Amino acid sequence: MIRSLYSGRTGMTGQQLQLDTIANNLANVNTAGFKKSRAQFEDIYYQEIRAMGTETADGGMVPSGIQVGLGVRPTSVQKIFTQGSITETGNELDWAIEGSGFFQVIRDGEEYFTRAGAFTLDADGYIVTQNGDRLQPEFAVPEGTTIIDINANGMLTAKDAQQQILATTQVTLHSFVNPGGLRSIGSNLFLETEASGPPTEANPGSEGLGTIQQRFMEVSNVDVTEELVNMIITQRAYEVNSKSVQTADKLLEVANTLVR
Repeated sequence: MIRSLYSGRTGMTGQQLQLDTIANNLANVNTAGFKKSRAQFEDIYYQEIRAMGTETADGGMVPSGIQVGLGVRPTSVQKIFTQGSITETGNELDWAIEGSGFFQVIRDGEEYFTRAGAFTLDADGYIVTQNGDRLQPEFAVPEGTTIIDINANGMLTAKDAQQQILATTQVTLHSFVNPGGLRSIGSNLFLETEASGPPTEANPGSEGLGTIQQRFMEVSNVDVTEELVNMIITQRAYEVNSKSVQTADKLLEVANTLVR
């Protein structure tokens, strides 16, 4: 009965983490470029009371033995990098990545990666994120620019009112062997880790990377209906785990009355 108390506690703790993950997904349902998370679990160590294959007194063999599990524990909260819906905005500095890949930006001299393509211009004319992080490679829009175009393969062009080209640059995307290993730091940014592997840089539309769609925005890949169903399942799982704790407590109460 003591085992069941602790097993039920681990189940309640695990379902709380699951609910925390679902709540964060729902909170970011309108966050551009947001990727939903999924909690993963595994069973804990088993206490072996009778080993499989043990020889019996009459020379037979125990076929399955007795093992009692000790609950559950979380192993990871994994980012799911499926494509989010793409919506039209009409803003020439809104760029959606259709397919795999990340934009690279610089913050405080450090490289970060993002799927959120809601860019703007800073006071010096550089293309930056909403938090002022400069897109890489850096591109300062020249004075007199009235049109900013970027094609599906990342060729960025600044033009004046007469359609004369003032400046061009090649915008690149970056991919990772294991994007799920990227570290989320908030502000729609990801940081490279040893688990993700180093970034591979290439032009959009090449080496398996997606293309860039100008005047479009990739929204969150959170499916509200799926998250609400998961929330109901999590709630019921929490309830049944708490019920196992209550039942174990009642059995202990009955056992305690035996000595009165």
